[in-house]
Amino acid sequence: MNPALLDTDILSYFLRGDSVVKARATEYLREYPSLNYSIFSHYEILSGLRYRDAHKQLDKFLDFVALNRMLPFTVHSVEIAADIYAALRSHGKIIDDVDILIASIARENQLTLVTNNTSHFTPIPDLTVENWTEP
Repeated sequence: MNPALLDTDILSYFLRGDSVVKARATEYLREYPSLNYSIFSHYEILSGLRYRDAHKQLDKFLDFVALNRMLPFTVHSVEIAADIYAALRSHGKIIDDVDILIASIARENQLTLVTNNTSHFTPIPDLTVENWTEP
């Protein structure tokens, strides 16, 4: 299994207890000390839970945060993100900026991006993508 960065959707599946995603995460954790996620996924999960005033889920997320690794957005990530944006736009492919930013963190850290939104990420050059929702 390759070192990986969880996209927000996979993190959501994990936090909701999806059996397939949890099994893949368990397999991953046999080889690596923690799960990786980005600062943008942290924001997306946290803002969604606070909006819904979902205290139990928020506590579960904070427990997850304490045990796993949030990767920051750096100046190098910005440069990678700008290159991704330019490459996609020059080919007429537009995806959400947050997806580009998450992908840039994965590329900077040489991580496979784990997502259920493979169609958003497969056009990104030099990015390896996996889907943990598939058994």
